Amino acid sequence: MLTADYLHTALLPSMALDKQRRNTAYLMELKEENLLFSFYSEAGLNGLLNYKPEDIHWGWDSPVSQIRGMFTGHWLSAAARLIQQTGDKRLRAKAEYIVDEIGRCQAQNGNGWAFPIPEKYLYAVKGGQHFWAPQYVCHKIMMGLLDMAQAAGYAPAMDILLGCARWFTTFVQRVDRKTMDDMMDLEETGGIMELWADLYDVTKDPAHLALMRAYERPRLTEPLLKGVDVLTNMHANTTIPEIHGCARAYEVTGEERYRRIVEAYWAQAVTKRGMFATGGQTSGEVWTPPMKQAARLGDMNQEHCVVYNMIRLADYLYRWTGEPRYADYIERSVYNGLFAQGFWEDTAREMVNEPHVPDTGLVAYYLPLAPGSQKQWGGRTENFWCCHGTLVQANARLREWIYYTHDDAVTVAQYLPSEATLTLPGGKLRIRQRFEDLGGESIPLRPAARMQPETPDFWGMEFDISCEKAMAFTLRLRLPWWLAGKPTLRLNGQALDARVQDGYLLLALQGERHHVALRLPKALTCWALPDASDTVAFLDGPVALAGLCEEERVLYGDIAHPETLLRRHNERRWTQWLNTWHTNAQDHGFVFKPLYDIGRERYTVYFPVRPRR
Repeated sequence: MLTADYLHTALLPSMALDKQRRNTAYLMELKEENLLFSFYSEAGLNGLLNYKPEDIHWGWDSPVSQIRGMFTGHWLSAAARLIQQTGDKRLRAKAEYIVDEIGRCQAQNGNGWAFPIPEKYLYAVKGGQHFWAPQYVCHKIMMGLLDMAQAAGYAPAMDILLGCARWFTTFVQRVDRKTMDDMMDLEETGGIMELWADLYDVTKDPAHLALMRAYERPRLTEPLLKGVDVLTNMHANTTIPEIHGCARAYEVTGEERYRRIVEAYWAQAVTKRGMFATGGQTSGEVWTPPMKQAARLGDMNQEHCVVYNMIRLADYLYRWTGEPRYADYIERSVYNGLFAQGFWEDTAREMVNEPHVPDTGLVAYYLPLAPGSQKQWGGRTENFWCCHGTLVQANARLREWIYYTHDDAVTVAQYLPSEATLTLPGGKLRIRQRFEDLGGESIPLRPAARMQPETPDFWGMEFDISCEKAMAFTLRLRLPWWLAGKPTLRLNGQALDARVQDGYLLLALQGERHHVALRLPKALTCWALPDASDTVAFLDGPVALAGLCEEERVLYGDIAHPETLLRRHNERRWTQWLNTWHTNAQDHGFVFKPLYDIGRERYTVYFPVRPRR
């Protein structure tokens, strides 16, 4: 089993770091009193009569929403992980204040209840009356408290959480199994089973283990174990967090049954179902039928929450197995999901005297895949969809899927600029990963500018490794699914052939300092719909491309040779290589660019392809 070694990992300049910084700025931008409004109201601490519309949140976080306050749990979780990474003192002070105020509300309630909604919501659901996901709301708050206790090291958060757990223990003891099953069918419970498993791992309290077992959903897990497809047309994001609970249950109990549930779910959700070029498998928030996606291209594909939660599920399986296919899935979902649906910024710079203020987008709930689609960006305080919550969490966790350790080996699972201090049995080492400089300035002329005359057809990564003392270890570099040729490797300037095993390049290193240069050849490829093999999307390595056209257009060429369909276009700006393309010898010419660069333009991802006439 691999260990995700990220406690001393930091992102370096890249798109990932840009998004992390915007994430921190957004967390700081939101006012404490707005994040706490519903908690105060529930505890009877809101006695003010002069609130103005701009003083409170709207949308799903509004005072009349049945899931009000949910976002605050996501906020705390994201803040805790960013505090752990960066040590940001202002963010810490803000987060600790919010935790303290939730504690004040809990004390005012007097019975352990620390949530922004009424207790009667849960009692009503127990009686069969529908309310919008009260246990989901409770999970998010407790998740944020646990992360503040563990990641940010703020002990008062654990005291509040333990009070919440006592409330739930009393509640669940009065619910029989059939009623619990009915409740879980009636409304989402989020990742509450995972939360109880996490808490049990900390406390070893049998009461918390009992809560974990109570929140398994047998009407989902038992058919999965029998190989039944219970996912088609089922709401996706209801079930994924429930399987996170089984995954964490396996880790804290060692019971193989839980692991088999997780593996069965992945088989049904991904292996047997197929995926869009972006990595998504949903439309209208439900799972598409297995290998039948042509009729599901629409304006509600790929919910952001599903992307984030499927990345987390893939991470569980990757840690257990080390199989590259799970890291491949994470990579595809990061570039074509998280990067494409969150914290977009127009990077164009205008050559004018007045400062250029770039256009931005916060979060796109969906990633539409119908012809002529357009992303719909949520507001900063107007919407607070569930995807606002996973937005801030996801962009606080990008560093967590890069490096893994096992015995005397370091695994590089994701190629994202970063630096980390990792601990192996033989000692500590520091690894610094960055993109190879393939741009180069033209004045003065640098070697990179001369040696790379056109857009690189590879990913170039460089690793500088320093050990605290001379030591022997193995560096494992993932060979991605999109690899289009033999990778090249240089160790301390010397070319070498590394051993390939189980989808990794393996380098046996010994000494104190090493410089490793890796080039991974890539190519333009076509990704066909499983039930419409003549309708394709284009990928450059793992990156999905989108055509800037407002309607479906037929392209003419050979799917097996994508160069007959697209060619490079406008490839260079100053020191940057631009990943832009243009149709090749088509009736109507238009431009393609990465889906993560699309902001407000209309775009099309899938194109019917016919042989040239």
